Amino acid sequence: MMRTRPLKVALLGCGVVGSEVARIMTTHADDLAARIGAPVELAGVAVRRPSKVREGIDPALVTTDATALVKRGDIDVVIEVIGGIEPARTLITTAFEHGASVVSANKALLAEDGATLYAAAEQHGRDLYFEAAVAGAIPLIRPLRESLAGDKVNRVLGIVNGTTNFILDKMERSGAGYSEALDEATALGYAEADPTADVEGFDAAAKAAILAGIAFHTRVRLDDVHREGLTEVTAADMASAKRMGCTVKLLAICERAADGQSVTARVHPAMIPLSHPLASVREAYNAVFVESEAAGQLMFYGPGAGGAPTASAVLGDLVAVCRNKLAGATGPGESAYTQLPVSPMGDVVTRYHISLDVADKPGVLAQVATVFAEHGVSIDTVRQQGRPDSDGEASLVVVTHRAPDAALSGTVEALRKLDTVRGVASIMRVEGE
Repeated sequence: MMRTRPLKVALLGCGVVGSEVARIMTTHADDLAARIGAPVELAGVAVRRPSKVREGIDPALVTTDATALVKRGDIDVVIEVIGGIEPARTLITTAFEHGASVVSANKALLAEDGATLYAAAEQHGRDLYFEAAVAGAIPLIRPLRESLAGDKVNRVLGIVNGTTNFILDKMERSGAGYSEALDEATALGYAEADPTADVEGFDAAAKAAILAGIAFHTRVRLDDVHREGLTEVTAADMASAKRMGCTVKLLAICERAADGQSVTARVHPAMIPLSHPLASVREAYNAVFVESEAAGQLMFYGPGAGGAPTASAVLGDLVAVCRNKLAGATGPGESAYTQLPVSPMGDVVTRYHISLDVADKPGVLAQVATVFAEHGVSIDTVRQQGRPDSDGEASLVVVTHRAPDAALSGTVEALRKLDTVRGVASIMRVEGE
């Protein structure tokens, strides 16, 4: 039997995502009520610019006082889509204190200070759901928190930023350079006017922190994630990858150590074989590859951003939280019982693709090989090619076997000191093998 008294929802933020959330709540009101077991009512919308016309939203619901809205006491669920650290953190904890559960899309806050939010939710017996914080519409957080709760996840490998994937895909398919591909992404609306958060890997790093914490049942903060952007990726790197039967992706990689005593989380460009499922992820799409002991390999794929896809994830959480409210229950909270340390990047075992500009004369390869041997790094393949148009230079490409990242970094620094090495053209890790 459906309850007639509606559950009241406060919406914090009414931009691209917030406006879609409001629209779906209105147009799908009957369906949402049937799925929840009670109607849901948009009780207030907090915005910065109240004079802006918002189609489909009663102007009487609009307020600039977000604090007063979450303190009302009659709000059942607060949806937070304003982003950033403050005032979002204070508004969310205030909502918990005044009886509301929270649905959030705030990846930055969850990665920076998720522990505070979890603690406040638990203290007040409220829900904190955040499916929309990672990979847009792709159901990922709930499968990791719930569907795989009885399994042991060992690795999460994914493309979690659509802007960077569009740029790299453009570079691969057209031969464009980074700047040209970024300009096209901006023109099409995939990249912000200031793309720093995307292209320097900050957005993906926040998502990696969230995924690692859930997958490995330990606390991982944004500062724990090694981060490299894609601004240094060149058309030559894309060509080298193609020659190896690979492509280049900006990957978020979260791994449990082989001995199970630590975890790592990192974001950086990497070459992956064309045979890997992630290699076929094109344009602005996201995909995440999960490896667990019992379930094996799972892949989640779909649109990772945009108003409607992200709103879909928000509304899914809203339904779940409302159902919990009617049942007098709460969903899963923080699971950080393993308390595993996060190892630094230097301890991570990786492979390198290194392109060197060297003197085109006998003995150079032997000198380079000696440097690798001195640092305990084994070479997988070497390709040397003279350049007729150069002044006595050749290109030397080395692909290593797996070794600690610190050893590989030390190798590169030693190579730079060789008189016969004129420059390091590019360095890129190789993953997915």
